[in-house]
Amino acid sequence: MSYTPLPIGVDDFEKLRTNEYYYVDKTLLIKELIDKKGEVNLFTRPRRFGKTLNLSMLKYFFEKPIEEKSNKYLFAGLKIMECGEKYTGKQEQYPVITLTLKSAKQGSYSDAFGRMKEVISDEFKRHRYVLEHIELKADQEKFYQIMSRTASEAEYLTSLAFLSKCLYDYHQQKAIILIDEYDVPLENAYYTGFYDEMIRFIRSLFESALKTNAYLEFAVITGCLRISKESIFTGLNNLKIISILNEEYGEHFGFVEEEVSQMLSFYGRESRMDTMKQWYDGYRFGETEVYNPWSVINFTEKIYSKEDAFPTAAWSNTSSNSIVRDLIYHAGKEVKDEIERLMSGGCIEKKVHEDITYDDIHESEENLWNFLFFTGYLKQISMRMEGVNRYVTMAIPNNELLYIYENTIEKWFREEIKVQDFTVLYEAMFGGETEVFEEETAMQLRKSISYMDHAESFYHGFLLGLMANLREYSIKSNRESGDGRYDICVYQDDVRLAPVLLELKVVRKYTDLEDACDRALQQIEEKDYTSGWGEEGYTQMLCYGVAFYKKNVRIKLMQKRLR
Repeated sequence: MSYTPLPIGVDDFEKLRTNEYYYVDKTLLIKELIDKKGEVNLFTRPRRFGKTLNLSMLKYFFEKPIEEKSNKYLFAGLKIMECGEKYTGKQEQYPVITLTLKSAKQGSYSDAFGRMKEVISDEFKRHRYVLEHIELKADQEKFYQIMSRTASEAEYLTSLAFLSKCLYDYHQQKAIILIDEYDVPLENAYYTGFYDEMIRFIRSLFESALKTNAYLEFAVITGCLRISKESIFTGLNNLKIISILNEEYGEHFGFVEEEVSQMLSFYGRESRMDTMKQWYDGYRFGETEVYNPWSVINFTEKIYSKEDAFPTAAWSNTSSNSIVRDLIYHAGKEVKDEIERLMSGGCIEKKVHEDITYDDIHESEENLWNFLFFTGYLKQISMRMEGVNRYVTMAIPNNELLYIYENTIEKWFREEIKVQDFTVLYEAMFGGETEVFEEETAMQLRKSISYMDHAESFYHGFLLGLMANLREYSIKSNRESGDGRYDICVYQDDVRLAPVLLELKVVRKYTDLEDACDRALQQIEEKDYTSGWGEEGYTQMLCYGVAFYKKNVRIKLMQKRLR
């Protein structure tokens, strides 16, 4: 059997179907939209969860053929075609306006507005067949100016409503409006510095298209967040919001377990289901548990080529991690404790609210946690009501997200180390002042964000990080010496300066710290880690046994003469 390509980066439904890519059938979204009859439907889902492809699918299903080119063949054999005339009878019956705002990530408002003009212009060009049928010369001129990008900003603010009317006059049928990634330009504007200008533009564009538009059949909008009603969807009483907390539409964005299992079976890789689940499962939309589709498709392609390929964090390369970074970089003790709990597999409970603006994100830690939750960096374990407030118990969804947190923490720690002065710590370590060395190390440990408290690898990395500012020294880790491998050795080429050997232990009880230090020093002796240094010309070594229990450290010194 010939290979069926996986649709990595393919978000155009026609391209996917005509090129015979593997397709996870999500066409029952059409049925649910028709049944629910929402006039303006806002779907908020994390990035890379199939929103763009689903909107493309809706366009090809509902849109009246342009130039008599029918797209019905694209839906042959798909689930929607088995649902009856009530649904198939609406196929190719409407004019459709479709916009994606994901490309409006520019460095200034003028550049972002220019990109929005281009996107709107392209949609007018797609429907230019109506131009010669517009009766009023003024409207013809307006259409042409928007299409050619010479219209005023005010004309673009009402452009979608205007195009809806033009399409209605031509087809005698109200239009469907599809807007993808509506909040991307807002997020970009917030971080780039022109948020208020972009808010005004998006608010006016949406108000004319969705609130006062007599020529609207229905609209579907997608984004990552629900930007608060007061700032974007002002007075939009016909808005239906479907967030990750809603039970409706849960299975239409992302892959449910049966779909992932079928994909692996199709490619003969059923044996990798456990890895797939550990890395890419764990998201929850309403009561539906889903996998990250982008990551599933990428991993399936990898293991098809090499069955035992390692999983990778594909999502981290496509989704903005700036809020994770901001939370970690500015965390106080309470937030650090909560991050540690999450990293070690635990849960936290937070009050959630769906009304949020980018402008509000940094006003409180609560808003940061809400942002992480609604953008997919945390998953829902359970939910309870207390009065009028909802509280969600949250956890890190899977190994892919754990990787993102770990790498963000490691980067933060490295950057923190670079700007600190560790002179006192270094002088104490090289001078054999054990109490000061211990006190300075403990102070830095309390500032850090740890995870896997009983894993030696964390503390090993922590100590290596502390040594990073020793520019004139060599730092060796896990090197063979004597009859084993020591943990860390710090030394200079000047043999008059004693090398420092650090052997680490991690304990499960605070009372075991002293004994662990003694065991570390005993290991240095028994494994003869100091052998060979005397032959290099060194006369003594400072050997430290370092024991950790959570944010506590104990250090003992053994001075070793080498000749």
